[in-house]
Amino acid sequence: MKNKIFALVCAAAMLISFVGCGAKPAPAPSSQAAPAVSSKPAPESKPAESKPAEEKPAPVDVKVMALKGPTAMGMVKMMDEVDNGNIKSNNYSFSLAGAIDEVTPKLVKGEVDIAAVPANLASVLYNKTEGKMTILAVNTLGVLYVVEKGETVKSVADLKGKTIYATGKGSTPEYNLRYILKENGIDPDKDVTLEFKSEPAEVVALLKQNASGIAMLPQPFVTVAGANVEGLRVALNLNQEWNKLNTGSQMVTGVLVARKAFVEENPAAVEAFLKEYKASIAYTNENPEAAAPLIEKAGIVKAAVAQKAIPNCNLKFLGGEEMKTAVSGYLKVLFEQNPASVGGKLPEDGFYYAK
Repeated sequence: MKNKIFALVCAAAMLISFVGCGAKPAPAPSSQAAPAVSSKPAPESKPAESKPAEEKPAPVDVKVMALKGPTAMGMVKMMDEVDNGNIKSNNYSFSLAGAIDEVTPKLVKGEVDIAAVPANLASVLYNKTEGKMTILAVNTLGVLYVVEKGETVKSVADLKGKTIYATGKGSTPEYNLRYILKENGIDPDKDVTLEFKSEPAEVVALLKQNASGIAMLPQPFVTVAGANVEGLRVALNLNQEWNKLNTGSQMVTGVLVARKAFVEENPAAVEAFLKEYKASIAYTNENPEAAAPLIEKAGIVKAAVAQKAIPNCNLKFLGGEEMKTAVSGYLKVLFEQNPASVGGKLPEDGFYYAK
């Protein structure tokens, strides 16, 4: 009997052992299936990881030109960053000109992609090229001043009968001055003598020679003249005189204009440029002491002059609707006094850049 019981116990033990051994492989399918389930997200995450690299646009060659004045002063930090290899979004090449006549033909011929020019000239170019130009941003508001050796000019009315030396014939400075004179009852063709020179340096030289000279100059050349001409003083701030007329517009001195074909072909490059240029203007305004040597390095004016002039240069960056409102209002004022000043007609909405 004992032997039978022993045999039954052994048989039961063997059965349990067999079932236990047979149950061990059962989890294998679940353990093999787990990696399969957990591996599914991996292929989906790969495109997300590589997407930024695929979307990053290749650098584009961008040729930029500006006049040696306020518009270029706002660009010097960007120029320096490019020289030092700190900006690699695009392959930038910068050039500065002493007169607008050097800029216009290069822009029209496609030798320059983006240029800083007087606001009214941007409209003239748009009309002459039948819409092949677009305005990207405002970079400078009113920077024009009337200076004199003496104390004869206290108001715009005091300019009657005077000779005024100036630069910017056929562009923003001339039209701004003419408008302010007319609105103050002075005929710019009969009541004053306007003598235009190609560069501010010529005007400064004339002021030194003339014992009672009067001139209209932009910053930073007002500061240059003050340092070189004994007894010279700022008689009128033309930005303030413009605002006194209550036209509802702003005096827009300088803008960024670009070839529309270039903008349409390279939207990412244009956006990168505008972002970097805006930062450059902000740097110049906020750090005049640090920006001044960069301005001298660019061959605009000496660092000491630049540092004094920056706070009066009215460097601004206006884009989008803010830019459109400022420029369209300004051009309307010019058009009403002389349609030729904006190229014969006001530009359409396509003139104004929008993302």
